[in-house]
Amino acid sequence: MRQYIHIIIEAFIQGWQQLTANKLRSFLSSLGVTIGILCIIGVTSAVDSLEGNIRNSMQKLGNDVIYIEKFSWSEDPGENFWKWMRRPNFSYTEYEKLKGKLDLADKIGYWQFLGAKTIKWQSSNLENAIFLGVTEDCNDLFHLEFQEGGRYYSPIEYQNGTDVCIIGDVIAKELFGAGVDPVDKDISVGGRKLRVVGVLKGAGKELLKPFNFDQCVLVGYNLARRGFGVRAQGQFERTSVMVKAKPGVDLEDMKDEITGVLRSARRLKPAEESNFALNTLSVLSKLFDGVFGTLNVVGYIIGGFALLVGMFSVANIMFVSVRERTGQIGIKMALGAKRWFILLEVISEAIVLCITGGLLGLFFTWLLITGIGKLIDFDLSVSSGNVLFGIITSVAVGIISGLVPAIQASGLDPVEAIRK
Repeated sequence: MRQYIHIIIEAFIQGWQQLTANKLRSFLSSLGVTIGILCIIGVTSAVDSLEGNIRNSMQKLGNDVIYIEKFSWSEDPGENFWKWMRRPNFSYTEYEKLKGKLDLADKIGYWQFLGAKTIKWQSSNLENAIFLGVTEDCNDLFHLEFQEGGRYYSPIEYQNGTDVCIIGDVIAKELFGAGVDPVDKDISVGGRKLRVVGVLKGAGKELLKPFNFDQCVLVGYNLARRGFGVRAQGQFERTSVMVKAKPGVDLEDMKDEITGVLRSARRLKPAEESNFALNTLSVLSKLFDGVFGTLNVVGYIIGGFALLVGMFSVANIMFVSVRERTGQIGIKMALGAKRWFILLEVISEAIVLCITGGLLGLFFTWLLITGIGKLIDFDLSVSSGNVLFGIITSVAVGIISGLVPAIQASGLDPVEAIRK
């Protein structure tokens, strides 16, 4: 066994010596492999980084939440857009009915867009701050994260409609500036003073961030009804309801329960179509599966063509190399070298050539991915799985491209080979 390992190592060493003896030829022949690996690993690394970012965001939001909207996430909006636009917005009264009648729900949240307003603190003014009225459970449903010292409304503050608010990261920076802690400071909106009880962490680099509150001011819904003229019933510009299922509850069962309560609240006849949509993150997950799958296929196709060109280039170089060393091969066989050793030697040379090209491709991929990631301020990386795939692909290309020249070399007649 040790002898066979020694022979294999010697074969790879001889292959490397042959390549270093003809540097320019070796580089040009491995260029196709380099480009192919660059295309395949570059695309897959970018797609994997993008997919990982989105999947992590979706995991944080949870797969046990139903988003009740006017628009469906799974249907084509082109054909249904105006029909969906004519659907009624959700009222606080409907939210209360859902909260009182849903047995399978763990948490139910309701929020309403209150418009863009100008806020003030001392001599600083900030225009177009987005105000949202939110209910108690929105803290958990939105997965709000606070900067140091911040918090959500207390139950008493929410029930009494106390003049307190939560502000986003951008609001805090632009209104208060650096070095000032906004918590427990009073801001003014329309002559009304609101005490800041929390500052939300910035949205960060997550691509899928349905709830980006960086430029928002959140107030309790009871305060919104008391201080912003919001009514319990009526048509509002933008409202939404979120329902989180109890542990172990099947989402389809909860959808049926929600549908029954909402259809009853809206007095829809049995033959009438529901004028609302129940959406889950699983719909987006399936959509992203198709998108990421397509992008990966495109990368494999482009890289496959480059690898095919590189394969023929390496095979051609190996034919030339065998022809140049025909006499040397004949002497080795005359001295007792087995045909399988000659076969292994030529294939090893092709593998070394392709691995060299593959490693160059991985290096250039790393440079490209790192550079683009810094340029667009997004985390892009080459995973260990992609590196391993690139190396395995390079070895496979080396074996395929070197097989025919190796068979030709191992089949030479020693006497005829020495004469040449």
